[in-house]
Amino acid sequence: MSTKKEMAKIDQMEAGSNKPKSADPVGYNINRAKGTSVTMGVQTVEVSSVNRPSTLLPPPLVLPPTTTESRSIAITASDVEKGATSADQWGKNMQRWRNDNIDIGKDPGGPGICAFILTLFSFLLILATFPLSLCFSVKVVQEYERAVIFRLGRLLKGGARGPGIFFIVPCIDTYRKVDLRTVSFDVPPQEILSRDSVTVAVDAVVYYRVQNPTIAVSNVENFSHSTRLLAATTLRNVLGTKNLAEILSERETISHTMQSSLDEATDPWGVKVERVEIKDVRLPVQLQRAMAAEAEAAREARAKVIAAEGEQKASRALRDAAEVIAESPAALQLRYLQTLNTISAEKNSTIIFPLPIDILKHFIKPGKVDKYDL
Repeated sequence: MSTKKEMAKIDQMEAGSNKPKSADPVGYNINRAKGTSVTMGVQTVEVSSVNRPSTLLPPPLVLPPTTTESRSIAITASDVEKGATSADQWGKNMQRWRNDNIDIGKDPGGPGICAFILTLFSFLLILATFPLSLCFSVKVVQEYERAVIFRLGRLLKGGARGPGIFFIVPCIDTYRKVDLRTVSFDVPPQEILSRDSVTVAVDAVVYYRVQNPTIAVSNVENFSHSTRLLAATTLRNVLGTKNLAEILSERETISHTMQSSLDEATDPWGVKVERVEIKDVRLPVQLQRAMAAEAEAAREARAKVIAAEGEQKASRALRDAAEVIAESPAALQLRYLQTLNTISAEKNSTIIFPLPIDILKHFIKPGKVDKYDL
């Protein structure tokens, strides 16, 4: 009997040990770590296989979100567009940051053992010839200059050096000075066909400066020559979309358009275009003659109109004066004396006597008198 009771107790103990606990229904003993990540918001968990059953339960079923959750998760088209715009702006900012912090000499593989040996040998040579080596190692750049240094063909970190004193390793370093002052150049006269099919020759002047010496040396072979060619091409492209009247009257607008286009195109070269001015617009000789004839004809037409308006106003004034003189017989005599005074001031030897028309009627034939009267 004792043996049967002991066997029953053992069975009950085994049954109790195999039953899963209510606190851990899956059979895993999960203990959260004491430390919690603040920045990422993730908690570390430890999973142990204590009291793990022989057969794992299937993963829990993930239900779709409710209506309220779906509304909170829904994204409108405007939000997508705003996200795309912000992403594009972020990409442009990153590209500009890369241009400002360019490091062409950076290589994941490193310069190599040969470069290390040459660098070490160069420093030892400088130390061996210390007083004399300063003449070749110490360089000076002006306030308006910067020096871009290459070591074994690789761009050194830290960007351009200067102004003031900087050091180079004579055997393995080469450098190039870049002037940061504003540079101006004349765009050669360009034969341009305007939108209204008129051929004109236009030249301009461009002012630019280098704003990033490292990019100006590393990204383009000759930034000055490239800027000159681009300015000539931009001048032709911009003026080709304008009429002759717009070219002659809207120079400020054309200059601003060219400056914006050149500045955007030269930004990857580290060049800043500050100002563009249209210098001269030369027309063909025949077109100049035609325009001069047109302007002269317009001026003559305006002069004739002005003269006709003056005659009209003068005739009205004479009519009013005649009506006033007709009302008073003595006014005619006064007018006669005024006329004599005017004539005597210019020609002293000339005397004029007024002769009434009524006296001459007696000496004229009656037929002619009737004719005149008619």
